[in-house]
Amino acid sequence: MMEMFDVTSLGELLIDFTPSGSQGEFMRNPGGAPANVLAALAKLGRRTGFIGKVGDDQFGRYLKQVLEENDIDAGGLLFSPDVRTTLAFVHLDKEGDRSFSFYRNPGADMMIEAAEVNKEMVKHTRIFHFGSLSLTEDPARSATLEAVRYARECGTTVSYDPNYREKLWKNEEEAVRWMKEGMRHADIVKLSEEEFRLLAGDLDLQGGSAFLAEQFAIPLLLVTLGSEGSYYRCGRDSGKIGSFKVNAADSTGAGDSFMGSFLHQFLLSELKPGELNRERLEEMVLYANAAAALSVTRKGAIPSMPGPVEIENLLRKGAKS
Repeated sequence: MMEMFDVTSLGELLIDFTPSGSQGEFMRNPGGAPANVLAALAKLGRRTGFIGKVGDDQFGRYLKQVLEENDIDAGGLLFSPDVRTTLAFVHLDKEGDRSFSFYRNPGADMMIEAAEVNKEMVKHTRIFHFGSLSLTEDPARSATLEAVRYARECGTTVSYDPNYREKLWKNEEEAVRWMKEGMRHADIVKLSEEEFRLLAGDLDLQGGSAFLAEQFAIPLLLVTLGSEGSYYRCGRDSGKIGSFKVNAADSTGAGDSFMGSFLHQFLLSELKPGELNRERLEEMVLYANAAAALSVTRKGAIPSMPGPVEIENLLRKGAKS
């Protein structure tokens, strides 16, 4: 029988080319939100597994090596002989905030089929995590939704990060439709501020989070707010938790660091998402804020994930707001 994973994720695994120096040079970094979340969890001692597809090329083989070096089980990783590994070029502004250009037409991550998903890994995990980039096109869309439904049938907690990337969707309407479809199946949802505005419209955090939680029956909703910290909604309990003052170098992977470290804390609670009380939830969110703050001090996504000692040290210093 397969040993139990703490978290298994399905989705994109790709190469982020991150600016290096001032001469227009780029540095190769492993990335892809679902894999980044697992890297954050593995750094905190969690047993993790990845399901997805890369090209049978130099980049794909490198990415498998990265998973293994970061103690992420690659038993669900497939190699496409026909389609290349997806590439993303990260553009940073003066504050370290990023935008993306993608080479994905198609990319191997889009080509995973439902029959190729390792269902044993989906079955033997405490949390199943996914994002919306695997919902942009079939066959990955159908494979993702089938895996999510199977996870729910198995009684597994499902976490979801819509992770909106405008250039990967045909249009905004299509993006919103499928991002919302993912929310219908999730117990824990994490939104960025941009994604919150896209899905909640002009509503403020309090009203918009209540609206989304009720509309999609989401027990636990999180909204990351960059340097301002994050917001949570769990039933009637809601609130904003401040972040930490750090010198930002690159925000790539910050939301994934937040998500991974939050899921680590959630597993420690041994509760269901809707059972968390306000005090425990705020401790968990603060911990995740600290992890995210540390991750922005380094470049890249997977390489930037902090360890438990770093997080605890920052927590002792205290939040800025």
